[in-house]
Amino acid sequence: MSLETDLLLDRRRLKRRLVVWRTLAVLALVGAALVVWRDDGGALAGARVARLTVSGIITENRALDQQVADLADDKRVKALIVEIDSPGGSVAGGEALHGAIARVAAKKPVVAVMDGIAASAGYMIAMPAARIFAQSGTITGSIGVLLPTGEASGLLKMLGISVDDIVSGPLKDQPSFTKPLTPEGRAVLQGLVMDMYDQFVEMVAAGRHMDPAKVRELGDGRAYTGRQALKLGLVDAIGGQQQARDWLAETHGVSAKLPVDDVTTGGLMARMFAGSLSPLFVGAWKSVLSQGLMLDGAWALWQRPGG
Repeated sequence: MSLETDLLLDRRRLKRRLVVWRTLAVLALVGAALVVWRDDGGALAGARVARLTVSGIITENRALDQQVADLADDKRVKALIVEIDSPGGSVAGGEALHGAIARVAAKKPVVAVMDGIAASAGYMIAMPAARIFAQSGTITGSIGVLLPTGEASGLLKMLGISVDDIVSGPLKDQPSFTKPLTPEGRAVLQGLVMDMYDQFVEMVAAGRHMDPAKVRELGDGRAYTGRQALKLGLVDAIGGQQQARDWLAETHGVSAKLPVDDVTTGGLMARMFAGSLSPLFVGAWKSVLSQGLMLDGAWALWQRPGG
């Protein structure tokens, strides 16, 4: 074998060794990065402010609730901004999200920012915040619970259709799409609504440090503008995102220069029904709700006048 051939073989062996060592070095870096990723909660970024944007109809979302609750133990998150543009939603959904935000508020500063509308369950989820900002024209309040139902017995009679339900008790078919509510059925459903309303009042009284009697006085279902809500003590100040960041910096030392990371979950349908499409969805959803009632169909939802 010639000297030139030996040199070529040696060069190839060196190249292979170099590739191997480079590969090992890259793998080592990746492994170290994965360790940091795991130990640092899943991201390489440092301190930050989390922002939860709630828009459209609020419904139960366990993935979102858990993601929000986990922020309480995330050492990178120095504060949470809850941005709200929602007419409300289901009582259960509002309570669950309220609970998740409250868990964060127990360990770090939470500030709420109300945009165009933050009513009913949309107002409920702002209650754990230490500071609530609203625009002067924000629609907020609407403290109350709605349990929609309807029946078509008159129409069925006109069509010659009769319905005979076999039930285990006199209240099992209350409410019913095929017959009017009985006085007993109405009383039971009214009791359900008032119990959920009492829970709503307790959340507002605790969050706003307000006497429950005062909350009941204000919480007759009516909505308020942001300016009205400020005078009544339902919000703390007029402002938006910038004012919220300034407040965090001044009162909690959370630098306004920290990056903001959005809490995101949900698929295409959730994004479609949020934001600009939410008014259309609210109207359609109200029409659906008016046709009947499920057992979990209690809503804390602002009803547009004349809607």
